[in-house]
Parts: sequence; structure tokens; C-alpha cells
Amino acid sequence: MNRDESTGTFTGLTGEEAKTFHGLFMSGFIGFTVIAIIAHFLVWTWRPWFPSTEGYSALPDAGALANVLTMLT
Repeated sequence: MNRDESTGTFTGLTGEEAKTFHGLFMSGFIGFTVIAIIAHFLVWTWRPWFPSTEGYSALPDAGALANVLTMLT
């Protein structure tokens, strides 16, 4: 990598530009992380990742799904 002689950095950004970019990057990263956490929570409440000993058939909505599939066929 070559260092930019005008700014003294590898990226060519000034210190103020680097701080601005870092702030925008962190805002986007935090926003993405919050959305991902919410999405994981909603999916987990819909269908837990680890079923009980009876499997997913013991969940309340499993019977409703079977009824819908039976009606469609």
C-alpha cells in the first residue's frame, strides 16, 4: 500500500473525513444489528430453534398447519 503524501494516510481521507465516515459506518452497523436482533427474536417466538422432546409437533401451531395442508389437498 502506498501512503498518500498529501494527507499522510493510506486511505487519502483527512482526519475530519475519517471521523465522519466512521460515524456513518457505526450508525449503519448499529442499525443493522438492531434490525437483525429484532428479526431473530420474532423468528424465535414463531418457531423456537430448539424444539421440546416431542419435536415441533408439540407446538400449538403445528396442528393448525397440518389442518391447512389437509384442506389444501
